[in-house]
Amino acid sequence: MGRAFEYRKARKMKRWASMAKVFTKIGREIAMAVKDGGGEPDYNPRLRIAIQNAKTANMPKANVDAAIKRALSKDSANYDEVVYEGYGPKGIAVIVETATDNTNRTVASMRLQFSKGGGNLGNSGEVDYMFTRKGMFKVKAEGLDQEELELELIDHGLEDLVLEDELFVLYTAFEDFGAMQQALEARKIEVDTAELIRVPSHTKKLDDEGVEAMIKLIERLEDDDDVVNVFHNMDMEE
Repeated sequence: MGRAFEYRKARKMKRWASMAKVFTKIGREIAMAVKDGGGEPDYNPRLRIAIQNAKTANMPKANVDAAIKRALSKDSANYDEVVYEGYGPKGIAVIVETATDNTNRTVASMRLQFSKGGGNLGNSGEVDYMFTRKGMFKVKAEGLDQEELELELIDHGLEDLVLEDELFVLYTAFEDFGAMQQALEARKIEVDTAELIRVPSHTKKLDDEGVEAMIKLIERLEDDDDVVNVFHNMDMEE
């Protein structure tokens, strides 16, 4: 019984730690959104998306308000968006998006994580050409007709729409991200999450050993508090 209790306690602590990391990253996104366009969501589309993503992650409103207040203060940390490129095990291309207030710390950490994960940190532009930036929105499918939605949004940059787990996933070109956000807001369609992603132009299939090594590298990178997103071109199909 004692071991079972300790196991449950460890699992709970791990969930709390994971939630704390998510909240930290959303807090940085809020800070950068405020820096970019001010603290009023009505006049700052990027902040509205960050707040919606916080809501989806069950981040308390008090935490969101506190993050906005901190970002508006004179003593707030100044986060920069820095992108790192490199290769993982078996030559898998990797792009890491970070938000950092100390680039020296972050680049040292990235170099270490790549090295320990069986890869190597590369130079800017080394693998970026292998990916295309896209906008991705997830909205609740309930009450919406897929064909009608496609017809309504095609003139606002919709490139593809698929159904996944009771959510419609909408894809746009990078430059149409803002137009799609405005179109969804105008139609009062609540966005579950919204983000800019990087889609690989081709993927590479690995054996089981390679997949395991690559997953460990991704986990190492995602555990870094400065990391916002990790993209790669490993084939994820079963």
